[in-house]
Amino acid sequence: MDAEVVRAWCSLALEALGREREEIDAINVYPVADGDTGTNLYLTAESAAQAVEAVFAAHETGRSQPSLADVMHAMAHGALIGARGNSGTILAQLLRGMAERIGAGGQLAGALRRAAEMAREAVAHPVEGTILTVASAAAEAAENAPTDALHAAYAGARTALDNTPRQLAVLDRAGVVDAGGRGLLAVLGALVEAVSGEAPAAPGLSSARPALQARAVEPCEGGGPAFEVIYLLEADDEAVARLRTRLDGLGDSLVVVGGDGLWNVHVHVDDAGAAVEAGVEAGRPYRIRITHFGAEAAQSAAEPRERVQRAVVAVVPGDGLADLCDQAGATTVPMRPGEPPASGELVDAIRRAHAREVVLLPNDASLRHTAAAAAEQARAEGVRVALIPTRSAVQGIAALAVHEPDRRFDEDVVAMSAAAGATRYAELAVAERQSWTSAGVCQAGDVLGLIDGDVAVIGKDLTDTALTVLDRMLSSGGELVTLVLGDGVPTGLAAHLEAHVREGYLAVDTLVYDGGGRGTPLLIGVE
Repeated sequence: MDAEVVRAWCSLALEALGREREEIDAINVYPVADGDTGTNLYLTAESAAQAVEAVFAAHETGRSQPSLADVMHAMAHGALIGARGNSGTILAQLLRGMAERIGAGGQLAGALRRAAEMAREAVAHPVEGTILTVASAAAEAAENAPTDALHAAYAGARTALDNTPRQLAVLDRAGVVDAGGRGLLAVLGALVEAVSGEAPAAPGLSSARPALQARAVEPCEGGGPAFEVIYLLEADDEAVARLRTRLDGLGDSLVVVGGDGLWNVHVHVDDAGAAVEAGVEAGRPYRIRITHFGAEAAQSAAEPRERVQRAVVAVVPGDGLADLCDQAGATTVPMRPGEPPASGELVDAIRRAHAREVVLLPNDASLRHTAAAAAEQARAEGVRVALIPTRSAVQGIAALAVHEPDRRFDEDVVAMSAAAGATRYAELAVAERQSWTSAGVCQAGDVLGLIDGDVAVIGKDLTDTALTVLDRMLSSGGELVTLVLGDGVPTGLAAHLEAHVREGYLAVDTLVYDGGGRGTPLLIGVE
């Protein structure tokens, strides 16, 4: 294995889980029959693949290749921070175990063994007939293979997967194999293809899918906990050990993975607040996700609502812009600093919009490929999707302002695209370290003014830099200035900028919005 093989592995695993996501969801009965194992594995793999691509992108500027250790570490870290659900969390730990050995030059068999051991250690109460069993079988087969450990591992995993209904009664009753183990087999199959160039034949999933789907509408069957709680946690090892004990007393399906001060915590509980409070006592929890197992089933059991003709789905940075877009009728997807949404989240938003036609506004240049993947998946589900490649929230605001759901879809998309394209955008940011930019060398703490994605101004003061950026943008004309304020901007900044535009540029109007909770202090749009 080398760095390129790992890159191909991530890409192929994502493709495989994307193809099989819905079928894996359909056979999900353990630990909770909520039909999301395939989706959770896909989102976890997507986060791992994005992290690997980021490593390769960072090396492109230096015209060098990343090392195997760097790529394996990125894959494991990406899976850790993006892990979803019980199965995704375990997959993240399996990848961490493999990265630990392969990144240090170890052999595949030893890497699979370490991965299986670490995954079992992460689960509070390991159960046979699950993804853990499949992982252990893959490791054992690889260790006993005289040659070709990789194909042996895949064959061992496949045999173990076929046997899972004999080990877990809930699988036997439903007539299915374990969904998490099925997802792991897809990941191992992708590794076989990345190394050998040939994909192994995929096994069948279930011979009793209709019966299973009837069962899956009652996800809380058996009186299990009502909530799934997941969060990232910054804490030391001792605090995490205490946290495990406390969470084990609150619920079940406890999985804690990670290390080196960063952990991903997953548990099923009836008291979601207590699970989060336990994390607060242990360290700093963030990216907290709480899912009610019965909510989705109750919604599907209710009388289905009729689809609307058209909707807009927009990615928004900050609560203020989310409120603004909500008022305009858009379905919003939050984008928090350092936490770009995955394509699965965009697809979920498109589904929530419940429309025959959807206009998708990513509002960030880095989301171009993610939004394109989401649009393709939604189209495969029968939704007509138009992706307008907005690169900033101010372009999305401009597009949303001319949206008219009553006109023809193509005409509406053209009008929204024209409005977005006619909007130049800028943002102000604070440099975290000394670095070279297109405007010269900046120092840590300098204020950077980026126009259309490139650093154009380096300043010391936020207000002065904003004025310089405004003047540069308006020098080529404009009719409307849009200002989106982030948290912590100086008092009176908006009024100062408005007065500057009013006094220096006749017939140019200014709109001001409170972005709230954004990662950058100011966004500027000029139409």
